[in-house]
Amino acid sequence: MQFYHSREYLNQGDVVELTSDNSCNFLLTDDENFALYKEGEVFGYYGGHFSTFPARIKAPVAGEWNITIDSPDGKTDFTYSLRTIR
Repeated sequence: MQFYHSREYLNQGDVVELTSDNSCNFLLTDDENFALYKEGEVFGYYGGHFSTFPARIKAPVAGEWNITIDSPDGKTDFTYSLRTIR
């Protein structure tokens, strides 16, 4: 599985915004659920599949969050940008 990943401290209510030229899965997970994601197990997340941009996910609580972007078709040559709105 190929994916793009970053880890960032977010305050409650911060918004992570994604712009992409390809539909993709845009996920916000804690460390435990990110480990399950990487293992291909069932995991909990905020976000989902997006084909319209910009896509936004609000942090439900303050803490370290994993921001993950992947393409359901395995495509990794798409362009994207992320920003955090505080």
